[in-house]
Amino acid sequence: MLLQANGITKLYGVTPVLEGINLQVLERERIGLVGVNGAGKSTLLKILAGEMSYDGGQIFKAKETTIGYLAQNSGLQSERSIWNEMLDVFAPLLETERELRSMEEQIADPKSSEDPKKYQELLDRYAIRSDWFKDQGGYEIETRIRSVLHGMGFGGFSPDTPISTLSGGQKTRLALAKILLQAPDLLMLDEPTNHLDIATLTWLEDYLRGYSGSLLVVSHDRYFLDRLVTTIVEIERRHSKKYTGNYSRYIELKAAEYESQLKQYEKQQEEIARMETFIQRNLVRASTTKRAQSRRKALEKMERLDKPMGDLKKAHFSFEPEYMSGKDVLQVRDLSVAFEPGKPLFEHASFDLHRGETVALIGPNGVGKSTLLKCLIGTMKPAAGSLQWGTKVKIGYYDQEQSELNPSNTVLEELWSAYPHMEEARIRTVLGNFLFSGEDVLKKISSLSGGEKARVSLAKLMLLEANMLILDEPTNHLDLFSKEVLESALIDYEGTLLFISHDRYFLNKMAERIIELHPDGIQHFLGNYDDYTEKKQEILDMDDEPSEPFARHAIKPQAKQETPVEKQGALSFEAEKQAKREERNRQRKLASLEEQIHTLESEIAALEEEMALPEIYQDYMALQERQQSLDEKKAQLDQIFAEWEALLED
Repeated sequence: MLLQANGITKLYGVTPVLEGINLQVLERERIGLVGVNGAGKSTLLKILAGEMSYDGGQIFKAKETTIGYLAQNSGLQSERSIWNEMLDVFAPLLETERELRSMEEQIADPKSSEDPKKYQELLDRYAIRSDWFKDQGGYEIETRIRSVLHGMGFGGFSPDTPISTLSGGQKTRLALAKILLQAPDLLMLDEPTNHLDIATLTWLEDYLRGYSGSLLVVSHDRYFLDRLVTTIVEIERRHSKKYTGNYSRYIELKAAEYESQLKQYEKQQEEIARMETFIQRNLVRASTTKRAQSRRKALEKMERLDKPMGDLKKAHFSFEPEYMSGKDVLQVRDLSVAFEPGKPLFEHASFDLHRGETVALIGPNGVGKSTLLKCLIGTMKPAAGSLQWGTKVKIGYYDQEQSELNPSNTVLEELWSAYPHMEEARIRTVLGNFLFSGEDVLKKISSLSGGEKARVSLAKLMLLEANMLILDEPTNHLDLFSKEVLESALIDYEGTLLFISHDRYFLNKMAERIIELHPDGIQHFLGNYDDYTEKKQEILDMDDEPSEPFARHAIKPQAKQETPVEKQGALSFEAEKQAKREERNRQRKLASLEEQIHTLESEIAALEEEMALPEIYQDYMALQERQQSLDEKKAQLDQIFAEWEALLED
């Protein structure tokens, strides 16, 4: 065990933020720390790192255990160059290297061998220090630095680049690179995926999966948590609870736990109601007073269950178009954007959108994705190309910076100023759906957190009733539960959706088609993020040599005439590709059917368990209702089994 925290309590004044938090970290354990915004996750990390005091509990840590902690958005502040700052991590090794060079000079000096005893001691000391230097990775310092800098997106930077000239996001990435090179026994990271593009995120995941130490990570990136962690610790209502598995498994366990607790709570409430009714009816009768008093005492002694905290998805909202658009929503042809003449940010961007499509726009940081969206809504003018909106298109735009919000307005005023003819009660109801209740609606926009501002922007967007939603990083600033709410609303949306996102879990759940923007054009991929990565890998496997896959078709050289043998080979290759595609589809369908079978079998088992309860089998109507549901589910199961068996035989 590297670290153990027992009963950690933290107060702000007299208000508890954390109460009785328990956490233990074992060697090579990967823990994800989750909870709604404001739950105290960052506070707990600071306490464990020794950067914040606590008011109760104990923390145990072995003396030799080293802890590395990277706070959220903590950029590296230094006057050194990138290379010298990274070298600083290896100061003890570099000092040993200087010592070894000095000893080598002494060994080479003929005078040193005049005293055989001292000379042997020098050789022995050199051997020991040399072995230590090698074991500690002294000969791999430069390789490790270059590898981590390249992975974190600094491969194109000169090693002499002063850190002071970097942007805030770059300084944050560099701070993460430095702590990775330090390689502590326990690495604690608070939102490490902020400011990372998808390529860097993927590299970081792979690096951390092979990390020799333990990890404690706070992240709102569900895909990152799914790939990386094996344990989830949730902070809820100031207490902690541990779940074994990744994020998706935690969601399943949490849902099952909630249903079980709700059943127990409802059962107890029914029992309490029966006892209270009995007491009211029988307390005044002389013959039954004693029994009623006995029930009252039992009721007073009963340990009452708290109602379990409901899923935040119940605070439901939806995006409903006022009217539908035409079938062809948008046509973009050869679009180019340049901030300086002759230096395009991107060019030759072409794509179409059709009614009801859900399309993701992705690409490396800085390529101009947000700029492209601004061209679509008319706040920026392209340098070249054309874009044509279809008929009856009503656009709703979500800006990741929330720049359209007025900081001097209250939350209520912000919505009311956008929809002045709407009744206050209706606006308050909408804000309640977005988790603003009571006095929350009177908070100034300027005092809101990033997540709260995001929810205000989404509330305004919902009231617009647009049939074309353009969303720029809609899940940024949202906690895990708010992301689930947003996804539920967008899945049911009947309009057209174009969005930018680095949230791969969101991309997987939402995208039906992906368009990838590059400086010299757009490449199109059918399917979600996993389909996209699979297709990209296929392209890499097919290309023996690096090529320019995003160059325009118009400027490609004329292909030479194929010989019959080459043509036959190409046809065979196409047939093989088609066969692989069909096999992948078959495997996906099988997995989907197996999931449906598992769900139905669980539901059937639950129904049969219910039907065995006395209160059910003694109630004819309730029993009939469950029997009908059971028959329907068994029929469904037989049908799905038949489909599954047919697919298996293909």
